[in-house]
Amino acid sequence: METLTIGQLAQRARVNVDTVRYYERRGLIAEPARRASGYRQYVPADVDRIRFIKRAQDLGFTLNEISDL
Repeated sequence: METLTIGQLAQRARVNVDTVRYYERRGLIAEPARRASGYRQYVPADVDRIRFIKRAQDLGFTLNEISDL
């Protein structure tokens, strides 16, 4: 299974790394598994999830509303 670093995830989702961390803290994306080194390991589905969140925001939904979806 392909895994992504936080930088790779941010690049593919077209957001910055701080946005990924913020969404994780807010519970909008699941906390990822970590490598033995402590680095986060994201999966490609996380890219789609972040893109969904950003699209919903563009449509006027708040993060609280998005978390309810």
